[in-house]
Amino acid sequence: MGNVAGFVLAGGASRRMGRDKAFLPMDGATLIETVAARVRGAAGSATIIGPMEKYSDLGFPVLPDAVENCGPLGGLYTALLNTRAEWNLIVACDMPEVTEEFLRILIDAAQASGADCLAPETSGRTDPLCAVYHARVLAAAESAINRKLLKMQDFVSTLQTSLWPVSDSRPLKNVNTPAEWSAR
Repeated sequence: MGNVAGFVLAGGASRRMGRDKAFLPMDGATLIETVAARVRGAAGSATIIGPMEKYSDLGFPVLPDAVENCGPLGGLYTALLNTRAEWNLIVACDMPEVTEEFLRILIDAAQASGADCLAPETSGRTDPLCAVYHARVLAAAESAINRKLLKMQDFVSTLQTSLWPVSDSRPLKNVNTPAEWSAR
């Protein structure tokens, strides 16, 4: 596995869900605990990026956003600012179907790629919120934040990104609404 760290992004407002989706019940725990356990299984560690007061009792290290109100890019920046690892697995907390095996294969592909970022691609869509980033993209993330270029798709397009074709998109499916949660 090598020099890898795992991070779970949990800073969203969950407006469309109507409640904090990170705390939806799943597999005898919460969604965020389940996703974080899978990230830890694949990467050897899992740190939650989000408010300390919300997540500090879950048994995982928690880091608040280093720069607030920057969305997922701010979470990535926080992870890269605090990592000691070369490769950093970043996963959104709202992906109930992501598996440890899927994440392990993603990490292996990233390490073999030599790219700045390895992101899954399915049906022509890149998923930067379940991707592996090299620590060397810290300066690019900081620059994007300083320029207020906060869209993850736009940020990833500025990096040397390897796209990882995925035929089954289920592990990448996120849940944003009660209907999506019920349909899973």
